[in-house]
Amino acid sequence: MRLEEIINIHKQVLNQTDMGIWKYIYNHREQARHISIHELARACSVSSTTVVRFAQKLGFDGFGELKATLKLEEDGGIGASGDVLADIGLFYKKSWDSIVKRNFDAASRLIHESNRVFAFASGYVQSNVVQELKRVFFYDDIMIYEIAGKEEFSSILRTLTKDDLVIIVSLSGETPLAVEFSRLLQLRDVPLISITRLHDNTLAGLSTVNLYISPAVFHLYDEAGRPQFQSMMPYFLLVEIWYVKYKIYLQKAAETV
Repeated sequence: MRLEEIINIHKQVLNQTDMGIWKYIYNHREQARHISIHELARACSVSSTTVVRFAQKLGFDGFGELKATLKLEEDGGIGASGDVLADIGLFYKKSWDSIVKRNFDAASRLIHESNRVFAFASGYVQSNVVQELKRVFFYDDIMIYEIAGKEEFSSILRTLTKDDLVIIVSLSGETPLAVEFSRLLQLRDVPLISITRLHDNTLAGLSTVNLYISPAVFHLYDEAGRPQFQSMMPYFLLVEIWYVKYKIYLQKAAETV
């Protein structure tokens, strides 16, 4: 399990000081893999005991186990081998290995028990993900209604209840409109599933369930200033695996009746 995922799981018990330590680790990940507890405490202007408590809040025995997790991420990373196709192939495999191990029961229960399901996409690629969600769940007679924008959301919001479900797809999890929608949903106790990049973000923290993906950038262009190719395949892989696990969830639920 990646450290970003662990942070999202335990975010409710982390205070401002804890988040300051995490921010330093996130922004200095390479150094943090080899830093001592005293050096990290000094960099974050906290005591070594505070660093230990931060690690324990995340479920680790201590700072050493947290640092070991960071080193494992380094060892399991995708490097630039010089063969872009080989790197992409490795990325696909690692994405599969990561997503297929996850438990989707909470998300599956929400979509199964909801009276209505709505979805909002923060961008073009995200809208394609919503279309894929609509396609696969249509096989089970689950209609997902896409929310086109703010005015439509405001109109729908008046009718939403805790028996409905909203899915928001956002890469950063910080898109102003997506965050605004999620806050309004939280005030009304409307269940929310977010699909975001794996990192600490506002949308994930406001969600009932967060499903995360890890896109990757590959060097295809030599021109300075040109955006590099970013693979969004994990979005669509996540949707398909979720749907298959949803079917498994239904089968298990039927067997226990």
